[in-house]
Amino acid sequence: MNRRPRDAGPAAVPDAVLDTLVQDAQLGSGMAFTRIWELLSPTVAGYVRGRGVHDVDDVTSEVFLAAFRSLDGFTGDAVAFRRWLFTIAHRRAVDAVRQQIRTGVEEPYDADADPRTVGSAESDALHRLDHAEALRLVQELPDDQRDVLLLRIVSELSVEEVAEVLDRSTDAVRQLHRRAVARVRSLAALAAAHPTSRRAPRPRIIGARPVSAGGLE
Repeated sequence: MNRRPRDAGPAAVPDAVLDTLVQDAQLGSGMAFTRIWELLSPTVAGYVRGRGVHDVDDVTSEVFLAAFRSLDGFTGDAVAFRRWLFTIAHRRAVDAVRQQIRTGVEEPYDADADPRTVGSAESDALHRLDHAEALRLVQELPDDQRDVLLLRIVSELSVEEVAEVLDRSTDAVRQLHRRAVARVRSLAALAAAHPTSRRAPRPRIIGARPVSAGGLE
């Protein structure tokens, strides 16, 4: 799988376009699947990066290779395809982070890393931050809150789709999302009120659970 340029930015992919590409890819069109890769890999990479994966390019490639190998068995429309693809991405990211924990891989703070935060009424806490600050705050969330927030905001999946990807109820997803956004808002407010107290960039162990900020949840 070809590696995408680091500065490639995804545009919204119309469902009708994705439907056609998936159908063509299932009929054996390599060009169609390559186009799916070009359109969706930046968003998958954004989720994988935000999830704490060290080698984003390799894991993103693994996601699409797994999708390609299983494409014959996929049924559904564009919405179902996105949900299916991000289910694969979530599982691969979880496996990668677990492997990183076992091997003690360290990752330096990357101010240029961009999890592709997308502005909306429900994600304004992230939208108003620069990318580096948004990524830092997301990394401070508990794993379950981080997963929900990334799938909702970065991957732009609906509550119902996130529930299927994470095998949780829609009520649980809504609650986790509210908590995640509230915590990000609180952390952002604290950082703005006390700018000199911001932690200096430092290496961290990938996959280590963040220390809870008491009273912010």
